[in-house]
Amino acid sequence: MFNNILIICVGNVCRSPVAEVLLTQKLQGTNRSISSAGIGALVGNPMDKTAHEVLQENGLECLGHRARQVDSELLHQADLILAMEQGHIQHLRQIAPEVHGKTFLMGKWLDDIEIPDPYRQSRPAFEHVHSLLTQSVESWLPYLK
Repeated sequence: MFNNILIICVGNVCRSPVAEVLLTQKLQGTNRSISSAGIGALVGNPMDKTAHEVLQENGLECLGHRARQVDSELLHQADLILAMEQGHIQHLRQIAPEVHGKTFLMGKWLDDIEIPDPYRQSRPAFEHVHSLLTQSVESWLPYLK
């Protein structure tokens, strides 16, 4: 059972916090711990404004998020680690090679798609990423319930 799920991106202000909210909403009432972090986190920053607006427009909210840097301890505590890109998995492998067996792409069940980074891009990029994250979260649900 995956009780502690960690979601990884780069800055921890766009993709991973959105995925954290989406997955938390889908697994409500299951006593799972779902969190996020970045490999190059903008530590202490809130969720990106456009990412938050798109999340709100889809009926969800993210209050109090602050970006944090991934470290070996976070990786070891997680039962499942979901990363946005193959390069993120390679980076995590350098930090803690022993977590490789529990580290997968967020888009694993969608033909191993990578979720592109919308940071500092136009609103349509954020909407596209939100859609990909929603699909990815849905694709993980059969393996998490």
